[in-house]
Amino acid sequence: MNDSITSPAADRERLLPPMATEDFGLEFRVVARGGTRRGIRLERAFWTTLKQMAESRKCTIGMLIDEIAESHAHTGNLTSAIRVACMRGLADENQTLRRLASIKTINAILVACPSPAFALSSSKRILTFNAPFQQLVRRQLPVAPSEDARHDLKLALDLNVADIFARLDANGETPVATGFVIGAGDRRYRGQLNVARAPVLEPELLMAFVFGG
Repeated sequence: MNDSITSPAADRERLLPPMATEDFGLEFRVVARGGTRRGIRLERAFWTTLKQMAESRKCTIGMLIDEIAESHAHTGNLTSAIRVACMRGLADENQTLRRLASIKTINAILVACPSPAFALSSSKRILTFNAPFQQLVRRQLPVAPSEDARHDLKLALDLNVADIFARLDANGETPVATGFVIGAGDRRYRGQLNVARAPVLEPELLMAFVFGG
């Protein structure tokens, strides 16, 4: 008989990333800048966040803490002000990433591309495309102008989608070249694609850019 008890939290999908025990440990550091020395005790997670913020802003942790101290002198509690600044910085960065990581951004990229291009789901379904791709389809395949090309097109890739994602993971997101065939009715068109990962959070999508036929 198994006497172990599973907590309700273990039975449901995790909502937050796991927190490491060491992130809670308090660390005392002396931060000096411009002749001013400050002794500050913060959880390691906040020191990590400060370091990341400083690197992204091309400055030092001391410069960040100086700015926080000057902007929130009225609070009288520098460590609390630092924690709030870290949380606000991460929230603003997350909001910016969410604006970038959207289907609207994908559409904007495709529209800006002068060559035929489209967005592709992991099931090889064409989700959206630009005008040059629509013109290519109408020129090469018997799709009436009033029809939505996505409904009638059949797409085949020389590489399967899982392999493309694996290669993107392995090569630092360098675009992957692959052959493709699109068909409608009994007509077929063969060409070449450069495929890149689309800037969305989930689900994973690909952007495909036609460069040869």
